[in-house]
Amino acid sequence: MVRLFWLALGGVCVGLAIAGAALPLLPTTPFLLLAVFGFARSSQRLHDWLVDHRHFGPMIRNWREHGGIDRRSKLLSVAAMLVALLVSWAVGVGPYLLLVQALVLGASATFILTRPDGPRHPES
Repeated sequence: MVRLFWLALGGVCVGLAIAGAALPLLPTTPFLLLAVFGFARSSQRLHDWLVDHRHFGPMIRNWREHGGIDRRSKLLSVAAMLVALLVSWAVGVGPYLLLVQALVLGASATFILTRPDGPRHPES
């Protein structure tokens, strides 16, 4: 039963990561990391497939080996956070909620921007 839970978590997170690759406000990397975490506890075959994936594998390996996030992902993440904050302001979210959102997004952006970029060549 526990293995099924981790397998389901991995599958849902891969789906969310794929959606995040297309949707600007949905992150990709955190869902990939959760997916690989779930697959590591449920299916070695799916874990290896995800780590060796042509598009998703480099992000996972960069995080695993260097604790890094590539510059493009950093910039897209922070830009998405700014857009989310501006949309909230534009639709008239109350000032208290806007302040809370700004603090949380600011802390998240700080964490992302302070991670190393990783290796110069993503393939390495």
